[in-house]
Amino acid sequence: MTAVSKVAIAGAGVVGLAAAIQLAKAGVEVDLFESKAELSALGSGISLQGNALRAFDALGAWDDIRAAGYPFEGLTLRAPGPDAPVVANLPDVKTGGPDYPAAMGMPRPELARILLEHAQRAGARVHFGRKVTGLDARADDGVEVFVDEKSAGVYDLLIGADGLNSAVRGLMGIDTAPEPNGMGIWRTFVSRPAEVERSELYYGGPVYIAGYTPTGENSMYAFLVEKAQDRFGVSDEEASKIMLDESRAYGGPWNSIRADLEKGAHANYTWFTKHLVEGPWNRGRVVIIGDAAHSCPPTIAQGAAQGLEDAVVLTDLLTGRDAVDEGLWDAFHARRLPRAKAVVEASAQLAQWQIDGNRDADAGGLIFGIAQQMAVPA
Repeated sequence: MTAVSKVAIAGAGVVGLAAAIQLAKAGVEVDLFESKAELSALGSGISLQGNALRAFDALGAWDDIRAAGYPFEGLTLRAPGPDAPVVANLPDVKTGGPDYPAAMGMPRPELARILLEHAQRAGARVHFGRKVTGLDARADDGVEVFVDEKSAGVYDLLIGADGLNSAVRGLMGIDTAPEPNGMGIWRTFVSRPAEVERSELYYGGPVYIAGYTPTGENSMYAFLVEKAQDRFGVSDEEASKIMLDESRAYGGPWNSIRADLEKGAHANYTWFTKHLVEGPWNRGRVVIIGDAAHSCPPTIAQGAAQGLEDAVVLTDLLTGRDAVDEGLWDAFHARRLPRAKAVVEASAQLAQWQIDGNRDADAGGLIFGIAQQMAVPA
């Protein structure tokens, strides 16, 4: 017996799809509402740590995801300059345990496609172009969910996995929201030079961090982290030019990246944010997970992993108990809040050290310590 028989989920991102997969596999009736008309075919890449890969295995999607991505071990640090000299080759903590690679890169659209296929195969009903716009809690036995201002029915639970600007979070009356941390990032999706076999980072030069991660045999995504600026109105041509100009201090594989940008590779820009809902993530039978509940700069690449862990832990409790009660919520928050808080605080601290130019900070120690925590299953 499960604690729920009918669940609504807002948001068809990685986290919402993960929750849909696990619930539908357990025989729960799932309606997933996504405000966008379809899964986006655009996007760059994503870095996934071992604990994210462990979560994909729990979903039953690991084999497909592994085949579509580029697993690797370790991290290379390079210095700015035309020769881009290697400063260090660092090992990674295998946060997923010995059965999984330390990390993996893959194209974001491929990850979304695979998870959508698994959700639909499990029996989840996915509704595109439909936005959750209201809710009406019904004592302790359910919540009426409104989609596009009309009632979609009464559900045992509403899961808000609708991202940074979560509508569900606002409908719950939670005021906490993402705040910019002062950094912005340019990203582009390009061809992979044969020499790039794992993530590489350059510290110093005209931007805070320059780097890239392989996402497939012939692809990788590259990024430049700069001081946050109002870049959101620039044209595609201007965006590519800005990324070209800011990358000229970096040699090595950046020469190949610039060649692709000159041929028309698209560049996109976002700001880094930080937030954490410190109190309970639920209000009765409505709960938020993933970026709706917490966000942080991707300085240790744990954002997706933390959202996936939210989904796996929540659905494990919902399918392993016979009631949605305070005991369930206490168990959920005990397993998720301290872990998410540790990642948010560490990621934000690493970013602030970069902003402040703090060369004495023990960044390596902080990263290693968090990785050790993440190696223990959520």
